[in-house]
Amino acid sequence: MPSTHDWINNPLGVVEGMFAASQNNPNSGWEAKAVEYFKDRLKEKDAHTSVPSLNDVPLHYLKPNSLVKFRCLIQDMYDPEFFMGVYETVDPSTNAKVLRCGKYKDVTECGVDFNSRNTVTAERQTFYCVPIPGENPWVKDSYAGSSQTRVLPSTSYVPSRQKRSYEEDDDMDDMDTQPQKQRDPHTGPHCPAEQHGNGDCKRQETEAPSSQVASASHLDLNFPLPGEKGPSCLVKVYKDWDNFKLNDTLEVFGILSVSPALSALADEKDASSSLLDPTECMETAAEQRVHSPPASLVPRLHMLYAKPLPHNNPLLPSITLEDNSAFLSSTLSEMASVRAELLTYFTHVLLGDALAAEYLILHLISNVYSRRDVLPLGKFTLNLSGCPTVASYTERLYQILQQLVPSSFYLGMSLQNMNQMRLVPKKDYVANRLVSGALQLARNTSLFLDETKLEQGQLDTTGVRNVTALGNVISWQKVDYDFNYHQMEFPCNINVLIASEGRSLLPSDCQIHLQSQVAVPQMEEYMSSIHMHPQASSQLNKLRIYLSVARLLDYSISDELTKSVEDDFVDMRKDDPQSISAEDLHRMLVVARLLSLSLGQTSLSRDSWLRAKHIEELRRSRMEQHKCVNGNEP
Repeated sequence: MPSTHDWINNPLGVVEGMFAASQNNPNSGWEAKAVEYFKDRLKEKDAHTSVPSLNDVPLHYLKPNSLVKFRCLIQDMYDPEFFMGVYETVDPSTNAKVLRCGKYKDVTECGVDFNSRNTVTAERQTFYCVPIPGENPWVKDSYAGSSQTRVLPSTSYVPSRQKRSYEEDDDMDDMDTQPQKQRDPHTGPHCPAEQHGNGDCKRQETEAPSSQVASASHLDLNFPLPGEKGPSCLVKVYKDWDNFKLNDTLEVFGILSVSPALSALADEKDASSSLLDPTECMETAAEQRVHSPPASLVPRLHMLYAKPLPHNNPLLPSITLEDNSAFLSSTLSEMASVRAELLTYFTHVLLGDALAAEYLILHLISNVYSRRDVLPLGKFTLNLSGCPTVASYTERLYQILQQLVPSSFYLGMSLQNMNQMRLVPKKDYVANRLVSGALQLARNTSLFLDETKLEQGQLDTTGVRNVTALGNVISWQKVDYDFNYHQMEFPCNINVLIASEGRSLLPSDCQIHLQSQVAVPQMEEYMSSIHMHPQASSQLNKLRIYLSVARLLDYSISDELTKSVEDDFVDMRKDDPQSISAEDLHRMLVVARLLSLSLGQTSLSRDSWLRAKHIEELRRSRMEQHKCVNGNEP
């Protein structure tokens, strides 16, 4: 069987070897066997860490047609496309005919016999994938650090200034470069060079002509969040594409295609390119720009295998917790002590307020675990009111949370942001794509809404629509995507934390008013002392693992405890029926669930229920006191 070097560096060689062997046995099922082969290789110990990642390695350092991986979110799904699954080539000197496999590549060899009766047309789906929105720097660094691949520039070519990284694209907005029309005839669309089985394949400078480089800054990569960096990718899917949904997070393993001919096809508007791609004449210019961007900027990835990502915390095992009992048991045994450390830390961060620290922990481990009709179960949006407006407190609080959660986004709710930002994705029918919005986020992303940035002024139509969209995320965990003539509902699972001075104008599941123990003049000095030192990274990692594991645990309530909770509810309503509502009971049950999980307990105990009742009484008492002092606040 092929060595590690072969199946990573030349996966097409493996595929074509299996295809050739299947010619004598048409029912061999070679396609499924090829996929299983790569799956088995990747299951070997640490094998996946040997596969280079598009997230970590600059594109021009990766070998064309090699096996790579990409941690991503499905941002858009394009229409299916047809390709030649099997085709026949003719050697012009000997007239010898050879059957070739067309899977997992974009460009065929020269000498294709288009009239051959052996040609098999097949179908594949294309997903437009972007890096996971809001993924925090510690996550990227940890994934990159765990990789065993050490990619160095190939000796077969020298990267030049034309091969810029994605991060440099924004710095080149003012570059005015004339399109380069001349290309090496051997890499043009008429006779693409053979793209497979060539271990020393050289990537010539024609791969990234200056016209494409100049357009890099003008090419909208459609990232959901502003200021995002990294590659986007067109992922070609060959089977079971109905199993994937928009906004799924995946780790895709596939064959990298950056053929210069793809870029040539995108640029050429003459008849010959229409012959190569008959569908091109049916596309508008805007659609073609979006669906056929330069391969040097938006590479193609031919999927062999995709692993759904239930989370993107690199500190957790790549397999599910249930399949790693040793890790789970050791983590559960430490959860109570780690929780105590986190509670102390958050108490310090929240200006000495231990009760608010309790609720912040519960919020961070909340997760929509099920839906009953339209009601999402498990969500716990927290409104942290009473936040100081001095010393950039809310920004610093967000920066601290950024160090703990894998993905997050800070949204300052200024009038300008509300009136100008695109929060809801919108369908562009001219370019035939879904234009992303800031609420197109991966599951379990932490969304930090800073209401302290609110100012006097008028919300326009966009602003009202954006506030409504935020309310829908909080109340129903859904985003209504704009398809012009109708709206389409997409469920989400976003942890929303609202920081405000008074009560938020947005709904929430729970409000707690911050009781600061720090005087305003000392606030700046106090906040400066909070940041964890770099040498505390092992301690930070404990907290990061704790928050992710608590969110992934299963939970149940025994029949006995259910009866006990019902009896308690009846007793509480006996004295004063108005003192507690069904909504209050629901909140207490959510708090009890999260409190149990925060202690590593997967079922509700009597002690956890009593503790949940106690902290809810403390919170409600505080809110009543605050309402008496601030009678004009709702």
